[in-house]
Amino acid sequence: MAKLDIGVLVSLKEDPAPEIKKVKDLGLVSCQVCTWNMDLCTDEVGEKLTAAIKEYGIKVSTFWAGYSGPAVWNFLEGPSTIGLVPEKYRATRVAEQKRAATWAAKFGIGSITTHVGFLPEDPNDPLYTGTVEALKEIVKHCADVGIEYRFETGQETPVTILRTIERIGMDNVGINFDTANVILYGKANPVDALDVFGKYVRDLHLKDGFYPTTGDKLGKQVPLGEGKVDFKAVVTKLKELGYTGPLTLERECGDAADEIADLKACIALVEPLR
Repeated sequence: MAKLDIGVLVSLKEDPAPEIKKVKDLGLVSCQVCTWNMDLCTDEVGEKLTAAIKEYGIKVSTFWAGYSGPAVWNFLEGPSTIGLVPEKYRATRVAEQKRAATWAAKFGIGSITTHVGFLPEDPNDPLYTGTVEALKEIVKHCADVGIEYRFETGQETPVTILRTIERIGMDNVGINFDTANVILYGKANPVDALDVFGKYVRDLHLKDGFYPTTGDKLGKQVPLGEGKVDFKAVVTKLKELGYTGPLTLERECGDAADEIADLKACIALVEPLR
């Protein structure tokens, strides 16, 4: 079996070249490109991104597309602010996700990814059924422009994500599996979660962390290898499931000045698992 690529999440900027060059300088060939600012989804930025990935020989595995409005990463305000679940922001965010999909497709990126939000576990909850209808609209648009839509794991239980993919009922839906988020939100063990939705995993955010220790705050994220994630077991199970996507690193903790050194340490940890 061919080794899996190692990738890294980078930010979309008005000049994408330095971020793409960073991927190359790390010795990697894959990245995810992320923004919460849909105003950057212009032809000018897209053309610059295309030129940079060609110049440096980098593959973009997904466009991580944020949205406008608040997003509070805790258990108290998160359900009413994150993703497509809150009715107050849903219509605007559906439009933004469709815009992101159109932009990604135009510039050769085969999928978009985002946090859908705290999907209710009760399939009869109006918030759940309304979110599923919104997702159907987005996923159909993705299909129309020839790309895939991916769930970033975190706020939902594995069964709820599986149920939602089944309710959407289209074949261009996948999962960006964040190994720490399922722990940070207290939703699952990442190895066991693959028993539920592993066949839908298309990309990863390799992160580490601990389970919540209070009822209001998420668990603590820590550098790779210092938390609860068994990365060897995760990657082994993914390979058993036929996974061929990249092993994408997402660095969210630590000082900005230490970014490159931290990423090199992460690469060294992940390299033997490829």
